[in-house]
Amino acid sequence: MSNPSIRPRLRDLGRSIGRFAPGALNAITDVVGVLVGHRTVIEGDRIRTGATAILPHGGNLFQDKVPAGFAVLNGFGKFAGSTQMEELGELESPIVLTNTLATGRAIEAIHTHLLGLAGNERVVSINAVVGETNDSRLNDIRAGRPTSREIGEAIAAASGGPVAEGAVGAGTGTVAFGLKGGIGTASRVVEVKGYGAATLGVLVQANYGGDLRIDGVPVETMTTADVDGSIVLILATDAPLCPRNLKRLAARSFGGLARTGAALSNGSGDYALAFTTAESLRLTPDRRAGLAPFGGIGNDQISPLFEAAIEAAEEAILNALLAAGSMDGFDAGRMKPSRFEGLVLPPV
Repeated sequence: MSNPSIRPRLRDLGRSIGRFAPGALNAITDVVGVLVGHRTVIEGDRIRTGATAILPHGGNLFQDKVPAGFAVLNGFGKFAGSTQMEELGELESPIVLTNTLATGRAIEAIHTHLLGLAGNERVVSINAVVGETNDSRLNDIRAGRPTSREIGEAIAAASGGPVAEGAVGAGTGTVAFGLKGGIGTASRVVEVKGYGAATLGVLVQANYGGDLRIDGVPVETMTTADVDGSIVLILATDAPLCPRNLKRLAARSFGGLARTGAALSNGSGDYALAFTTAESLRLTPDRRAGLAPFGGIGNDQISPLFEAAIEAAEEAILNALLAAGSMDGFDAGRMKPSRFEGLVLPPV
């Protein structure tokens, strides 16, 4: 089972990543309006899974869409809704993270949520956005959990404030670097020339392998069995960025992934999605019926946000590992019990 005790984050241990300061919560919810919800499913000795939902705002996302960009480092995985986001540069649904075989059920949960909202009575097509990693080394992934209803509960639970990390939601059964993986988050506040202060937050579902490093220093050596795996990185910012620059921002988060010592193997699915909550660029029905809003931070001013994405991604991954604790579970591929320990670092 998961260790229920509260575990320290990286900064609680006197470690920090990069040069930019974090937001008040050091979480993706430092970006005002962003909501996160988890549904953790732990039953018996075989079920260790769940879902995590990220909402750019608490309104009707189908009607009030937000600009978004999507990036792929290695495409060994499933990311529902990515082609329409690539084509249109906008996000119209909650983002749900879950396990590989629950991807279809997550789509159904998003459909149920959006079709039930006032104003969507005539909606007949939805681009549901779902990312996944495979949690079958601790979870009986063939058992059909989480259900569509359980995933819907993650969406309904989405709120602002502190974000639970580690073995929760979509990170319940994940494994990283031969250790217990999970959900992690971090944020940065940067000064952008000609604009002012901007906040960027990252949330990750860490389930991959390599040779673990913290701020460039090796910590653990992986076995070859732990090289494959996947990660999903979700980036939110209040900076007004167009879809093209959001795609560029998403791609920069892979720099943080690489800094943790990721193997980036053939069997790795590495995906990043970035969106902006900037009201000036929100795609309301009136704006979509007229000239599209254009503006925001330009190419020459965006570099601090790129650097912040790298820093926050690295720290979010390390927070996931530190918060995860240890877990007994069921290896669905080998049909036998399994166990993964959490990362423990002594204070500096």
